[in-house]
Amino acid sequence: MANSKLHQLYRPSLALLNDLYQVSMAYSYWKSGRHDHEAIFQMYFRRNPFDGGFAVTCGLEAVTEYVNDFSWADDDIQYLATLKGSDDKRLFEEAFLEYLHRTPLTVSIDAIEEGRIVFANEPLIRVRGPLLQCQLLETPLLNLLNFPTLIATKAARVCLAAGGDRVLEFGVRRAQGIDGGLTASRAAYVGGVAGTSNLMAGRIYDIPVSGTHAHSWVMSFDSELESFMAFAKAMPGNAVFLVDTYNSLEGVDHAIKVGQWMKSQGQKFLGVRLDSGDLTYLSREARQRLDAAGFNDAVIVASNDLDEKLITSLKSEGAPIGVWGVGTRLVTGYDDPALGGVYKMVALRKDSSSPWQYKLKLSEQLSKITTPGLQQVRRFSENGLHVGDMIYDELSTHSMELRTIIDPLDMTRRKIITESATFEDLLVPMIDTGKNIYNNHGVKQARERCQSDLKKFHESIKRLNSPHGYPVGLEQSLHDRKSKMIMELRGFK
Repeated sequence: MANSKLHQLYRPSLALLNDLYQVSMAYSYWKSGRHDHEAIFQMYFRRNPFDGGFAVTCGLEAVTEYVNDFSWADDDIQYLATLKGSDDKRLFEEAFLEYLHRTPLTVSIDAIEEGRIVFANEPLIRVRGPLLQCQLLETPLLNLLNFPTLIATKAARVCLAAGGDRVLEFGVRRAQGIDGGLTASRAAYVGGVAGTSNLMAGRIYDIPVSGTHAHSWVMSFDSELESFMAFAKAMPGNAVFLVDTYNSLEGVDHAIKVGQWMKSQGQKFLGVRLDSGDLTYLSREARQRLDAAGFNDAVIVASNDLDEKLITSLKSEGAPIGVWGVGTRLVTGYDDPALGGVYKMVALRKDSSSPWQYKLKLSEQLSKITTPGLQQVRRFSENGLHVGDMIYDELSTHSMELRTIIDPLDMTRRKIITESATFEDLLVPMIDTGKNIYNNHGVKQARERCQSDLKKFHESIKRLNSPHGYPVGLEQSLHDRKSKMIMELRGFK
């Protein structure tokens, strides 16, 4: 536990990272003798964020650490003992709190690995174990998965817009607190950025860090030229000069003068950064001046409230920018502030000798009707590209001869997967009876997975505006069972 990244940030117990209603339900399960019934819950999201064509799953390393390290500290239990209801009586009796304190987590978890490309309505994580324990994990798992998945997705979109140029995450100062800054830096790296300005994220997660100077450095000297020269002497291996403190193009000229001095000293002038103004015009002018001075390899870095839309626009105008510093609009998930992942029960049984009862939640909204069963996601591929994802039930003896997938929101939308298509099942074991059994965590591995996965989807799926819908559907027998349960629950036999 002491070596986990969560423990480096939060030394006390995290058991109280929860909603009161989760513990209230846990107590009620215990009081009614249902706490040890075996349950299956699944987390998924209902729509792709940013009106995009995909998402990048992220946050699983924290989930496995949370479950592996889980315990109720003495002061957690003492706090719960102080809570009272409207009748001014204790909410939780002593015997229940003792049960919580002494009972370790024994759930098992399967999940889609970090960095994989995923889609709406697919289970990202599957929790199986005692009903009480599965219930208690709802809030923390959603907290640990929703935000990083959102930010990793945003980062992937920004990097796609940059078209292979380096993207750096500069957002910690605008992030939603310490947690938001650290989570966003890690998730952005998973999504494809080359580095972060966030030193704590760099240390904890082993992410490359980047940064030079701000306007205050320039303003602390009598002249801009003097400030650039002083910085070059202090940090010759980090010589990217911010040129827009006073006049951007004059700043480029001053940077060139210092660059020429550095060249005479056998040092390398790396480039300039533009943080305001007409970035297309200024970058073109800067490029001409740098090239004329013989600094063809000096890079132009751009910042200033960038996102995938603005980067796409600048690229279409031919702005010769080589590195993109993206901050506020990346780390805050602008302009889609929450992923909206949900965690729903899909099956329940009294004990291992009892048959499973499939569970389905009805709704007047079709998108909110859940899918029953122990779901797995089978991804099919042909000629090096992914062609469709089938959600099927591992609890049933299903038939896939026709390989038909049916859109869960529109039964008329169907796709038949050809016999020649290969496949892989995406959810893999992570936690076995409360202990981590997965050894392929790490932010660099997750980033590599994301880059590899993106290459295997058609360009239309990755399009930033009006992307093509990637086929995701229920296997035929799962669709039929769900339809039958809906009819029965609505009173039609």
